[in-house]
Amino acid sequence: MTFKSKQTGAAKEGPDEYQTEVGMFRFAKRVMSAAAVAFAVSAAALAAAMPDPVVDAPKAGAKGQATAVFAGGCFWGVEAVFKHVKGVTRATSGYAGGSAKTASYELVGSGTTGHAESVEVVYDPSQISYGQLLKVFFSVAHDPTQLNRQGPDVGTQYRSAIFFSNPDQQRIAQAYVAQLQDAKLFSRPIVTQVAPLQGFYPAEAYHQDYLARHPESMYIVINDLPKLAQLKVQWPDLYVAR
Repeated sequence: MTFKSKQTGAAKEGPDEYQTEVGMFRFAKRVMSAAAVAFAVSAAALAAAMPDPVVDAPKAGAKGQATAVFAGGCFWGVEAVFKHVKGVTRATSGYAGGSAKTASYELVGSGTTGHAESVEVVYDPSQISYGQLLKVFFSVAHDPTQLNRQGPDVGTQYRSAIFFSNPDQQRIAQAYVAQLQDAKLFSRPIVTQVAPLQGFYPAEAYHQDYLARHPESMYIVINDLPKLAQLKVQWPDLYVAR
């Protein structure tokens, strides 16, 4: 079940279709306003209480490159959030959790491939730590208490997951999940999986930079723009305009 549209192309619209589109967009803007207020209240309270990870990797002494992979529902919004985080040099939408032969949008959408829509985050560990990325992931990028879904999108492909590529990432991720559980910041249990990364497969080209290319999409307006706004408000020291 999904309300997303791939929007790989657009048919020519007549007057009726145009009026319908305008009406839908205005409705979406109204919905966004209400959703944004609700999101802002909950996100502000959460961010204010969100602790720094007790267990984390120290910032590197020299510029370098490291990679993290997160799954938090539709990759459009998660990618957009991390593209605006200080120290992140690249964020790529893709698939993780399954095999290379099933790493396509159509197959992953069946919910039977083992894949989750994921985002590969390449960052400079001298500017931001793995633990700080986790803090953004849990506070802004998604809701870690939703099991096999995120907002309107339902299925295991929309699950919350952290795919670790080395023992340090596993240790830091597991410790932070436990820390947040103990702090009881969320009204429901955290259901985020911490699993080894078997491979990351970039998604189709039309999924990359989706929010930047389709900022007026109803799905983006309702579900993802509020996340970006909250990143800027709640973590101004980490936010970078791009």
